[in-house]
Amino acid sequence: MSTNTQPVRPSAIAGYEDWPAYVQTHARFQADTRAAQELSDALGVPEGAGTPDITLLWEETYDGVTTSQLSWQLGFGPRTTAWLVRPAGHSGPLPGVLALHCHGGNKFGGADRLVELPESHPSTAAARAGHYDGRALATDVARSGFAVLAHDTFAWGSRRFDLSAPPRRTVSALEARNSQWREDGVVPSDAELYNAAAGFHEDTVAKAAGLLGTSLAGMVAHDDLAALDILAGLPGVDADRLGCIGFSGGGGRSLTLAALSPRIRNYVVTCMMATFESLLPAYLDAHSWLLQTPGLWQLGDWPELTARSRADGLLVQYALADELFPEEGMRDAHRTLAALHGRTAYTGSFWPGGHVFTAEMQNEAISYLSRTLGAGSPSVHDLSSLPTI
Repeated sequence: MSTNTQPVRPSAIAGYEDWPAYVQTHARFQADTRAAQELSDALGVPEGAGTPDITLLWEETYDGVTTSQLSWQLGFGPRTTAWLVRPAGHSGPLPGVLALHCHGGNKFGGADRLVELPESHPSTAAARAGHYDGRALATDVARSGFAVLAHDTFAWGSRRFDLSAPPRRTVSALEARNSQWREDGVVPSDAELYNAAAGFHEDTVAKAAGLLGTSLAGMVAHDDLAALDILAGLPGVDADRLGCIGFSGGGGRSLTLAALSPRIRNYVVTCMMATFESLLPAYLDAHSWLLQTPGLWQLGDWPELTARSRADGLLVQYALADELFPEEGMRDAHRTLAALHGRTAYTGSFWPGGHVFTAEMQNEAISYLSRTLGAGSPSVHDLSSLPTI
């Protein structure tokens, strides 16, 4: 008879108990070039389980766009929620753009911060106001003649971990935060509580990923590659004219996706470019595990990783007063990118202000994608072939 009276420890990966088996039974993602394969191996990107079935949850047309909420189940963890946004009455053959949400310290939500919706959670509006100048990036890109897919990626939004009973280390780290809230007379919202827990829990996720031979960035890339395949296969999307765009952590995802997949023809990286060396030592703690994958620097500096992409071109936008990157690191990266790609393939622009994707920067990014991917005025198409619930 057992005499162990210790309480049962909560799961450190609640909602993702099937994640270890998935990684252990799936080979490494197979890229089409040696350079891309080296990046896949460094990040530990697992091979996908095939294109999942897509469910259409709802569809509405307003303010010149048709927005469809989609859902799919990957091989592990909770279902993915995504939004497809297209110009109203025009859906094919449209160039496609994958809109990649930022980290933002906000894992309660995900891609909803990029999409204009009939109803949004208050945390969505806060994320949009704080990082995107109040604009819904994916919706605005769609208005320029694109089919835009914005999905929740691994550990965000619909794909977030279940922290209703946090692991002990996370609970311990939360005590100071909760104490400060009480002292300040603040009653945190459900999103604030979750995001505080998720901020500490990211270390646990990174630890689990490393043990499994992958990384946080590698698992995010797994979800992003699946979403890109879904976008390429949607009715009315021109699979030969695909791009991606992201701000901050989304910019890092944009660079990684373009390096891993030959489907990406042009892409935008906003407020996510500097040399690795410039981050040491003072800026190291400004960034999450989404950028700082162990051993990644051995493949080359961050701007040098763009040379592993087969894309036709990229736009990199820098904010001169970005509190997450030193100016000299950004300018060094700019010089490296110009030398690697030349003026025809690389465009770099420097903007005043801090770590924000301003309306003016978004306009430049949308114009770049329109010019390079050839957004036009296509014919009418629909998603009636997708199952609905």
